Amino acid sequence: MHLIGDGDIAGVINTADPATGIDLYLGSGGAPEGVLACAALKCVGGQFQGRLLFRNADERARAARLGITDLDKTYDLHEMVQADAIFAATGVTNGALLDGVKFEGGFVHTHTLVMNSASHTVREVRMKRPA
Repeated sequence: MHLIGDGDIAGVINTADPATGIDLYLGSGGAPEGVLACAALKCVGGQFQGRLLFRNADERARAARLGITDLDKTYDLHEMVQADAIFAATGVTNGALLDGVKFEGGFVHTHTLVMNSASHTVREVRMKRPA
């Protein structure tokens, strides 16, 4: 078991990498993070189930105003991301998934992950540019 305090999207992506030994992610996060996680999982053939968790009546009312009628529905990956998707993330600070931006010897080093659901490809891009 791995407990993480933040970085829920990276935690979800780690379930799709056999080298991590992580098979399942359980947790809660924001709805935008859930959509991003689904886009990444769609690129690698992963699975997802999630539902909205409301903290108060105002959040329930907001969901209703947005046209959500079943507030207890469980969504799967294909309901969250219906078309092909591209997921891209660049590390800002060091994390479990990506290295953060580094300034060394007059250069800026970045680490980016790019995933494509149409081709089921995953690419790591490491850039070194003059600062």
